[in-house]
Amino acid sequence: MSADAAARRGPLLDVSSRTVVYGAVGAALYAALGLFSFLIPGTQNVAVRPAFALVPFFGKRFGVVAGFFAGLVGNLIIDLVQGAGLMYWNWSVANGLVGGLAGLIFAMLPPIAGEALRLVVTAVGALVATVAGLLFAATDIWLQGSDVSTFLTLNYVPVLLANAIAVVVLTPVIDAIWEPLSQRAGR
Repeated sequence: MSADAAARRGPLLDVSSRTVVYGAVGAALYAALGLFSFLIPGTQNVAVRPAFALVPFFGKRFGVVAGFFAGLVGNLIIDLVQGAGLMYWNWSVANGLVGGLAGLIFAMLPPIAGEALRLVVTAVGALVATVAGLLFAATDIWLQGSDVSTFLTLNYVPVLLANAIAVVVLTPVIDAIWEPLSQRAGR
């Protein structure tokens, strides 16, 4: 099938009409599908969102700016629709950072020839972006008055586990579905 794991080549922080459209589509998809989530009992409003896998996918396929926009705006919309308002804006920034870091990671990778290896690299890259990007949510310690232990045990680790499963399983699947479509479209 594919001979290229790194999906996007070009300026890292390219802001064009195409980037904005891809970011907006990503945010809309993440917001719409992210509403199908459920709270993890015993945590502080931590939800499992399989749609989170779209965030690193948009970063990988459409670049840093589109990935950041998809994560930031998509999560803001989900929070607004679910009634949380802008109280957890730092988590939206963390979601955006996951998409942006995914775009950065995959832009720096060389082309990978094998399909299986490409999917593994996609899963690992998405996981690394998720682990690093969600660390921004540590600002809860100052913004929400949480202590480090509470942040780690009730917020970061549960979110990280739920999102890690989503990105390791679903991001390569979405990418495998996208690859032949992008080749057919010449992108």
